[in-house]
Amino acid sequence: MAISYDNQRIVKYIITQDLDDYNNLLILYNVAKASREEDLEYCLKIAEKVKRCAARNVSKDIKFYEMYIQCLLFRAPYKLDDYILYVEHKREPEKQFYLPRRRVLKTLVDDLQDLADGKLYFLSISLPPRIGKSTLCIFFMTWIMGKYPDVANVMSGHSDKLTKGFYQELLSIIGDPETYCWNDVFPDCKLVANNQQDETIDINRKKRFPTITCRSMLGTLTGAVEIGKNGILYLDDAIEDLEESLNVDRLDKKYDAYLNQLRDRMKDGAKELQVATRWNVLDIIGRVQSQYGDDPNYRFRVIPALNENDESNFDYDYGVGFSTEYYHKMRNDIDDATWWAKYMGKPYVREGLLFPKDELDYYNGILPVGEADRIVSVCDVAFGGGDSLSSPIAYIYGEDVYIHDIVFNKGNKEITEPLLVGKYISNKVHQAQFEANNGGEFYAEDIDRILRENNYRMNITSKRADNKTKKMARIIQFAPDIKKFHFRNDKARGKEYDKFMEELTMIVVDQKGNKHDDSADSLRMLAEFVSGGLYARVTSMKRPF
Repeated sequence: MAISYDNQRIVKYIITQDLDDYNNLLILYNVAKASREEDLEYCLKIAEKVKRCAARNVSKDIKFYEMYIQCLLFRAPYKLDDYILYVEHKREPEKQFYLPRRRVLKTLVDDLQDLADGKLYFLSISLPPRIGKSTLCIFFMTWIMGKYPDVANVMSGHSDKLTKGFYQELLSIIGDPETYCWNDVFPDCKLVANNQQDETIDINRKKRFPTITCRSMLGTLTGAVEIGKNGILYLDDAIEDLEESLNVDRLDKKYDAYLNQLRDRMKDGAKELQVATRWNVLDIIGRVQSQYGDDPNYRFRVIPALNENDESNFDYDYGVGFSTEYYHKMRNDIDDATWWAKYMGKPYVREGLLFPKDELDYYNGILPVGEADRIVSVCDVAFGGGDSLSSPIAYIYGEDVYIHDIVFNKGNKEITEPLLVGKYISNKVHQAQFEANNGGEFYAEDIDRILRENNYRMNITSKRADNKTKKMARIIQFAPDIKKFHFRNDKARGKEYDKFMEELTMIVVDQKGNKHDDSADSLRMLAEFVSGGLYARVTSMKRPF
């Protein structure tokens, strides 16, 4: 439904007139206000134009400032930027949270607007400490509470102390009319209940699932919380610090808690917001990004402390930010892990990845024309228990090694043996080497027997791994050779290939080893096998005499 024809004529006429004239702005504003029910988006645009014109004239007359404030209020229920500016407008500019930081944080406000408008399903934010990211998101949550007072939301983090801070800041914005103007924006919303012990707030009426619940990931969540349609699951700093981020078992437990105690409380139409220091590629955001990084409904926002010119991104107005000199000194004073993760938004472990995705070579799944010189495989044997049997199958053309197929499976030998036999036969593998340690020699004999029973013969050998040298050292030794291999990147490569690559690209340079390194170790075996001269390319030639 559009605004009336007469009002459209008025708008078109006034826009051609002097918009530094207060009376013209007043007419436009009144048209927008009167026509809101007919075409909200159009009226919001009119109010935005009036707001900008009024803002540039505030030094002329206080009437322009009052018009500017009225436009903020008109747009505040629908536009987050206007909401925060209005809610804080009674405070002195230098004491406001948003205004001094708006030049930088407006990017995040636009992201949050897209989340609220349904353009995104998931948003993560990673910025340096003490620049206002959590406070901005708390303002966002109070806006959501006013827009949808009957919808349940959850704010969570690594500790009760953290979530108690969320609860207190929410109450301050909603319940302190002397400082904040939340009730002006949402006059039909009333704070009816809040429970400090449970960290819950209810708007308009008490509900089984309160308008917002603040609770740590380690608190009671299942059955006690819900995130309704248009509601927000807000997770802030799920990983407490660098020490926790380096413990893979603790990361696994946090990810399980996230999936089973938070994500499964989201109803259809709910959305997700995460704020975190990106300590590790295996943290929650890292795992979500690995799975959904190419999905346009997922956005992963990172603003580092220093820009490409090595200058501060957070030198805010009124001296409330951080200068370039401050960040340079911080970089010199702290360890690399903390600098890259906390201040630059890059998981330090990413810098220690042995096989980053962008450093590997890929092909589209179509092998070179002609017959391969050799088709070989190696097998890092496993019998279940959390480890994966890993057997890359390589097509070799001269010095080029194409990893064309893979068996990568956590099952026992009743599952993996037929899989391996099928892959070897279908790929017409000529030669395979098995790691003989821990029963691998007997596994190789089983494979040889099953292949013979299927009338397929190939050369199978087994070799004991060097236990005198640590596994990670051996992998690092052959890493340059592995990076020369060609890996498939087509959709037809299969789930086991996908899992193999996911593990490979998460391998960290750590002499203590990785919890899961079967993919890398099998490629190390392959590189050693290929470079050991166990195959040769044969060409015909005339006898020299």
